[in-house]
Amino acid sequence: MVTNGKQDTSKKHARQAFQAATSTPNRIGASTPYDFAAKNLTPYGGLLPVATMLEKIGFQKLVEETLTVERITKAMSMYQFILAIVMGIYLGFARLNQLRYIARDPLLAGILKVTHLPPQCTLWRFLNSLHVGIARQIQSIQRRVREAVWAAGNIALKSVTIDTDTTVHTLYGKQMGGRKSYNPKNRGKKSYQPILSFLAETREFVAGELRNGDRPTGKQIARHLQEVFQALPRCVVSIFARADSGFYCWEAVEAYEKFKCWFIVVARKTSRLLDELVAAEWKPSPHTDADEQCEFWYQPKGWGKPYRFVALRYENDPDDEEESEEVVQYQLFATKQYKYRVFVTNMEGTIDKLVWFYNQRAGAENLIKESNNDAGLAAHPSRLFVTNQNHFHLAMLAYNFNAWLMLMNREATDTTETLKHTTLATARLRFLFIAAKIWHHSGRTGVSFSDHYEEKGLFRRLMERLRAIKPRGDSFAPVVEGALA
Repeated sequence: MVTNGKQDTSKKHARQAFQAATSTPNRIGASTPYDFAAKNLTPYGGLLPVATMLEKIGFQKLVEETLTVERITKAMSMYQFILAIVMGIYLGFARLNQLRYIARDPLLAGILKVTHLPPQCTLWRFLNSLHVGIARQIQSIQRRVREAVWAAGNIALKSVTIDTDTTVHTLYGKQMGGRKSYNPKNRGKKSYQPILSFLAETREFVAGELRNGDRPTGKQIARHLQEVFQALPRCVVSIFARADSGFYCWEAVEAYEKFKCWFIVVARKTSRLLDELVAAEWKPSPHTDADEQCEFWYQPKGWGKPYRFVALRYENDPDDEEESEEVVQYQLFATKQYKYRVFVTNMEGTIDKLVWFYNQRAGAENLIKESNNDAGLAAHPSRLFVTNQNHFHLAMLAYNFNAWLMLMNREATDTTETLKHTTLATARLRFLFIAAKIWHHSGRTGVSFSDHYEEKGLFRRLMERLRAIKPRGDSFAPVVEGALA
């Protein structure tokens, strides 16, 4: 038998996988036809995880049990009005007249269980009807939601750091409570000066209040700090706090001590404190950006006992223009020869470590900027102060929606050092502004997303975690494997 070596001995090629036909690009041009016949399309597909989280933790029940609204509403229920305003802020529509752009969005309307949102005048009447006690009740809701999210998200922080600061909101109308006070960017204009406190580890808003433009008094600061400490989850054992010179007073220190909090606060310039700085023993400061450093014990006038003061000083550059003694500086106060940076604290540790710890507080300023610009905190819609105060807390509730969703979507291996913050503006682009289609079939309703969505892996993981939330006793079982501690 004659064999063909080339035919019988050569290796056979493996069968190739099926190659799908290459799709042609969409050709869009000036002559492309268009219509308005498509139904149930939404650009806010990312509202589905928000609605899932709120349903699983029983948000509606919390609102209905906590808020006491006397006005009888007809267009929607009290809960629907509250959720509509908060959802609008979360989507980026901070003013009530802007809600008309999403009034008929099928996903938002489906979450609220209405066909469309009521007109602007109805929303205004509801917001104006909220009494002054609503602000405190919304803070109570936030505290209970935080405990639920921490339990479901397996967040067991034993130690937290509280960053407290004030911000200035320039007023361009005739809002009640406006004052001509500290306003570095718009001097002489009336403003509000709200107080806000954030958790440095999770970037959550803990507590705050809208205030008139006057500088907060010691009693107001102490009351605010008490609300902050009472809003912390029960798992927290150790508390650290940082604040600037606006909170340098005995009432604040007394509040820190009452709740066994370790604090570091920037000191304010006084003649007695300057005398102490001149008489102190100064040493070189190789581990900070200052020229010299010192520490001493000092009891300011009106304080109950002496505290540890640490200070840095920088030599003035003779080429710089001499600064006016009347200028109130943020962290530095100056003399003709030196600029000083002084802190009061009840913490132990070397000066360079304490200064480094305080410098991390800069993140709180970014969170305040995010709240002002992205959560609509600076958009005071009404002439009435009480209405603006309630709107302030609704805006911060919307801000926390993003913080809580990001905690639920964190990596299981994350720690407080590796946990990254996703701003509200970025979260909207990645997880909220997602084109979707709502479909109905066999009595069921579903949402379809594009197969080109880049973050579908993270989105799917988030939805799986949120849908797995189940009650366990008076709390919730964790759905994230690794604990954030």
